[in-house]
Amino acid sequence: MHPEDLHYSAEHEWVRADGDGPVRIGITDYAQDQLGDIVYIQLPEVGDTVQAGSAVGELESTKSVSDLFAPVTGTVTAVNEALSSGPELCNSDPYGDGWIFEVDMTDRDQLAGLMAATDYEATITSQ
Repeated sequence: MHPEDLHYSAEHEWVRADGDGPVRIGITDYAQDQLGDIVYIQLPEVGDTVQAGSAVGELESTKSVSDLFAPVTGTVTAVNEALSSGPELCNSDPYGDGWIFEVDMTDRDQLAGLMAATDYEATITSQ
């Protein structure tokens, strides 16, 4: 259900770290399911410095407005511009075309503080 090659935060974001470059971040399938139909996303700006655990944007759905958190610290290098006109991509493809932003991490050791897929699944199962 949750891709094994990703890292997960307690705030229901995922992090894809391929190589030494920027990491890609999105929300989990569980998060999009809990939110319902996402109708608007306030994205961070390219060049913004983000801190792990801090709010960097908002997700507005038909049910509520929720903060989008940075799971790692670093500089935003890219945002998914397709979400401006198609925020529903976070619902239909949360681990693919629904990615939200990329960060050049200041400390890659932060990845060790995030959850593996099995740990994340255990967390959401117990909620």
